[in-house]
Amino acid sequence: MPLARADFHLQNLASAQAEAQRLFDQKAILQGGWLTWVASQIYTLRPAEYASMVRRELVRLQEPSEK
Repeated sequence: MPLARADFHLQNLASAQAEAQRLFDQKAILQGGWLTWVASQIYTLRPAEYASMVRRELVRLQEPSEK
C-alpha cells in the first residue's frame, strides 16, 4: 500500500529541504544559467511528488531574496 500523502510529506520533508538548499546554493555561482540548470535537476527527481516538494521549498527559499 502506498504511503498516504501526509506520511510521504513527513518522511521526505527534511530531504526535500536539504535538496532545495543545495540547489539554491548554486544560484550565486551559476547566476544567469541557474534557472535552466535547476529546472533540469528538478526534472530528474522521482517520484513527482518529491520533485514538487523540492520545487515548493525552492520557492520558499527565494521569497526573501526577491523582495
